[in-house]
Amino acid sequence: MRGAKSAKFVAGAIVVALAATACGSGDGEDKKNTGSGKPAGYVSIDVGEPQKPLIPADTNESNGSYVIQSLFTQLLDFDAKGEIVYTNAESVTTEDSKTWTVKLKSGWKFHNGEAVTAQSYVDAWNWYANIKNNQQNSFWFADIAGYDDVHPEKGDPKADKMSGLKVVDETTFTVELKDRVPYFNYKLGYSTFAPLPKVFYDDPKAFGQKPVGNGPYKFEKWTHKKLIQVQAWGDYKGPNKAANKGIQFKNYSSLEAAYQDVVSGNLDIIRQVGPTDLPKYKQDLGKGAIEEPYAALQSLTPAFYSKTFKDVDPKVIQGLSMAIDRDTITKTVLNNTRTPATSFTPPQVKGNQELDTDVFTYDPKKAKALIKEGGGVPGNKIWIQYNTDGGHKEWVTAVCESIRNATGVDCVGDAKPDFATDLEARDNDEVKSMYRGGWVADYPVNVNFIKELYHTNAESNNGRFSNKKIDAKMAEGDKAESLEEAVKAYQEVEKLLVKEMPAIPLWYYRINGGHGENVDNVNVDFHGDIELPQVSVK
Repeated sequence: MRGAKSAKFVAGAIVVALAATACGSGDGEDKKNTGSGKPAGYVSIDVGEPQKPLIPADTNESNGSYVIQSLFTQLLDFDAKGEIVYTNAESVTTEDSKTWTVKLKSGWKFHNGEAVTAQSYVDAWNWYANIKNNQQNSFWFADIAGYDDVHPEKGDPKADKMSGLKVVDETTFTVELKDRVPYFNYKLGYSTFAPLPKVFYDDPKAFGQKPVGNGPYKFEKWTHKKLIQVQAWGDYKGPNKAANKGIQFKNYSSLEAAYQDVVSGNLDIIRQVGPTDLPKYKQDLGKGAIEEPYAALQSLTPAFYSKTFKDVDPKVIQGLSMAIDRDTITKTVLNNTRTPATSFTPPQVKGNQELDTDVFTYDPKKAKALIKEGGGVPGNKIWIQYNTDGGHKEWVTAVCESIRNATGVDCVGDAKPDFATDLEARDNDEVKSMYRGGWVADYPVNVNFIKELYHTNAESNNGRFSNKKIDAKMAEGDKAESLEEAVKAYQEVEKLLVKEMPAIPLWYYRINGGHGENVDNVNVDFHGDIELPQVSVK
């Protein structure tokens, strides 16, 4: 999930930190780590080391997602308003929301010349879903009939193909689901549904290091923890054909170092300006400064297996939520670059709603009372895990200070050196008490911010929240007869989330990034990603 990622890099600091507004150092070591020179006509952007090899169904964080999207194209995508735009698909249709027919555009090829066919998709989806292949995003295929045969809860698979996938001809295949899912076509906009060439199956491990896709760029090189480089592919048939000659995804140890390189002309684009540079980046970058809201949400996610939150009364989490002064932190610490959250979904998705609750409102007295009523926090201490390469230290410090002052509960940051290390700790159930969660929309429906994060079996449910009643309500929504009814059903699920508190929503994102003078046409998509194929080099 492009955001399951735990989302885009976020900035923020306590007011004291903003008193020091000097530029990030960008010292020699940081610059050395970004790799060597850039070929003429290429665009460079700060994107850190992906957590996993470059396989679509094994990538669910933002660093890897950027690279996957450059190399692979799925059936459809979304425009700036979140509406469907067909890419590799000619059409995706259904009469009953249970059986879907996919027709591909002809003439598409992989970067090695192999034709992209219906079989390319069916074989890839079957491989992604198979439990033996241990793909992070296999859960995304669970709607398809026969998924349980290739991905049983226990034991070996009973089959290697899902019965719901059938090839009709070279450019047509059908997808039969277990039950109606009226929003299924929206899910297909997620890059995990990308096709694979035959060469993948010869050696998946090697392929993940040197992938062959069907996207606007073809793979060139990956110097681990330094840079990934891709070249524009001249035979690409999609609507997002590259206007530049290639992309360098450059790894920095800090946002401040990346920002300094943008200012000095050694980096073209920065996705998110770090906390120390937020007060002055618009002045520094001029017309190159970018500020735009997008469909993403920052949160704190309890680890329900931890000593702190195992068998916790939800009132304790409600109390912690009410101990966070979102208004002050977003205005001062985050320099007015975020908007306090009032729900579990961002405004840009279908079904976003104002919830009739005060759990997102700062109220120290009630916060303290709720925590006491819920039995208190074991040890009277919580830790917030975060990655230090994303500009999170300052706002985590601010949140902890707010909680400590309001309730007397001790709160400290638990820093991980980079995003990949942070994600590994979550995947391996090693979070001490809670982690910095964040989610960027994979598709513009409230389901994506609810089912993909809080269903018991959801891969991105790293807090291991589990509630049978909520799971059952989600299942009812999935069987709705229309998209509108499904959205309404998930709005009811969201109301239950307020009572159970699987996470603490903090604020909605805005991208606060920018670019240097050497590039133009730098735009942001619905997901908050820079639309790299559109970027032109002056």
